[in-house]
Amino acid sequence: MATTQPTQPAQRTRPAPHPSGRLSTVTAVRRMAPYWLTVSLRTWRGSVVSAFLAPIFYVVAMGVLLGGFIASDRARLEGAPDYLSFIVPGLVAGHAMQTAVADTSWPVFSNFKWNRVYDSMVATPIAVRQVAFAHLFFVWARVTAVCAIFDLVVAPFGVYGSWWGPFAALAAQSLTGLTFATLMYGYACRIETDAAFGVVFRLAIFPLFLFSGAFFPVANLGAVGERVAQLTPLWHGVNLSRMLSLDTVDLSTAAINLAVLLAVAVLGGWWAVSGLEKRMQS
Repeated sequence: MATTQPTQPAQRTRPAPHPSGRLSTVTAVRRMAPYWLTVSLRTWRGSVVSAFLAPIFYVVAMGVLLGGFIASDRARLEGAPDYLSFIVPGLVAGHAMQTAVADTSWPVFSNFKWNRVYDSMVATPIAVRQVAFAHLFFVWARVTAVCAIFDLVVAPFGVYGSWWGPFAALAAQSLTGLTFATLMYGYACRIETDAAFGVVFRLAIFPLFLFSGAFFPVANLGAVGERVAQLTPLWHGVNLSRMLSLDTVDLSTAAINLAVLLAVAVLGGWWAVSGLEKRMQS
């Protein structure tokens, strides 16, 4: 009489470990995803005004109300048919910067200074650089989502010059946010007190938002002021976002804008990772 062997329970397959004993970066980011998603779901109400409502108020106040008193001159508005079409792409790019630096300032500082979240993460097989990559990835995803909603809300106002304008502009705005996220992340890892954030916001972020071409052409700043503005990453993001939105792309200028943003994002990524590694060693 034949005997039946007991059925062995199916075992879950585990991802192959990294040769160094650590997880691969993709696996590490996936392991940290539930944490960052939970943080986002628990804190989104506290940022809904600054992330979504305030930009819409800016558009209505500056673009619609004030814009009604500004003559529509394509030559003076960098190819925009009216002031609303001029200001929207710059506002979204500037908002991407503000959202990115807000999410990589105090939230990053608190994770190793006060609540020690990073310490608990690196106590696992997750490496420090993977922690930085994961956090930056989810900040970038949030910035992209915020800009996408902004673009969707203003689309009925007829501010885009082509059907693909919102999608192309979103890519430029997303890259702009990532660029500033890496820079602020690295800065947050190198300061000893959160009071240093106030200095950066007052002396760098706010002036950049005002004088990088979001509200008016930088040519109005004079020859010297225009050149200084064009050296900033935000101007490249604003300019690229505007050209793509209005379908007035100059390939050589767009290539320069894109190259600058990518170069700063790469350097900022190194600045962020090295900063967190030094911080976690101290």
